[in-house]
Parts: sequence; C-alpha cells; structure tokens
Amino acid sequence: MPRAEQVAMKQCCETCPVKGPGYFCCLAPDAAWEFESIKFPVAYPSGSTLFQEGEETRGVYMLCSGKVKLTMSSSGGKTLILRLSKPGEVLGLTAAITGGMYEATAETLEPTRAVFIRQEDFSRFIARYPEVQRTLLQQSIVQYSAACEQIRTIALTGSSREKLARLLLTWSAEGRQTAEGCRMCVPLTHEQIAECVGSTRETVTRTLSEFRHKRLVTLRGTTMLIPDREALAAVGGD
Repeated sequence: MPRAEQVAMKQCCETCPVKGPGYFCCLAPDAAWEFESIKFPVAYPSGSTLFQEGEETRGVYMLCSGKVKLTMSSSGGKTLILRLSKPGEVLGLTAAITGGMYEATAETLEPTRAVFIRQEDFSRFIARYPEVQRTLLQQSIVQYSAACEQIRTIALTGSSREKLARLLLTWSAEGRQTAEGCRMCVPLTHEQIAECVGSTRETVTRTLSEFRHKRLVTLRGTTMLIPDREALAAVGGD
C-alpha cells in the first residue's frame, strides 16, 4: 500500500467514529503503542476476499469501515451467510486463537478498510495484555449471540415468511428510527438474502413482494423502511 494511503489510514484511526468499549482502538497507552507497531492497514474494493473457509489462518482483521459478509459453503455448493460484520469487529478470531483454519469466508460488500495483525504477533499481544483478552471475550460473546440467532432463525422457525421477517427484525435493531418507521440499509441482493435464511431467491422475491403489498416494508434501492416492527414481528412469530 502506498505510504500516503497508510498515513491517511493512521489519521483515520486517530479520529475513528467507531471508537468505543471493546474496540482495539480504546487500549491503554502501552498496549495501544504495541498495537500500532503490529498492525498493517489494508484497503479492499467491493467483492474482495479477506480469507476463505478451510484456509490456514494467517491472522485477524479488525474492520474499520465498510461491510463484510461471512459465509459457509457445503460440498454441494450451497452457501449460507452467517452474518454481516460491522466496523469494530475482529474477523478470523477463533482461527487465530486456536491456530486452526478459518471456519468461514469473509468477502467485502462495499469498499472496506481494515487492519491486519499476523497470528504470531496477535498471540503475543493478547498474552501480554489482559485488557485485550477482555476485549476479545466481548467480541466472542457478540459473535456467539449472532450465531445463536442465526440457528434460531433457520432451524427453529417454520415458514420462509417467518424466517425472513425475523431476519429483517434482527437487522432493524441497528437501523435508524424515523417518523415513518425504522430505516436501514440492506446492501444484499435477493439471492444473498436467501443465503441468510437458507431459502431461494424466488421465495425471497415473492415474500418481499407480499410484505410490500401488506405495507410491512418499503424498499427504495438498498434502503428498507419498516413502518411497524410489531406488525412484522407478528409475522415472524415473536
């Protein structure tokens, strides 16, 4: 990466809007200094692969901006989207801690910036600073909760209508509440949404059309509006 872009990314880290409890950018001074020395700024265009399922771990990525989808695939070629990662999340965490293989594939959905830490540096870093271990525990809990919600949506929900309704409600928890309802960005195609709930593109397209007809959702490009979350929750069985 050109030095000018590295400098720009370092400056971005200093004024990063996602700073908060649990993020590596909120470390004590000595840990923060060492973190700066082991991280490598990286930038990816949309559609780039950070790592692949079954690949030996090289290290972890902390997402600074952009969106990344994590997917698993079957031997028959069926793909399941596990979750969409957001800024501040550490990707490849389990594989880096265990020294095993990446359990999922990470692919960018839009231009993305991150920092990469090699596994050997990461292992030494977390062993030296207990505060980092607490951060990783918080990250692990969030990722575990997301996995449980994914299982609940796919395996314990009956119809495709219910699965899609639950998925949209989960995403809306991070949306923006307006006078019209909850507004959020859904940067996925119908095919990709189907991969989130273990369904087909045709079923997702038909179900979204039904939701629009019943005024449960409104779609404008990648922007989705949910006027009444309780009405949609009734469809999802909540």
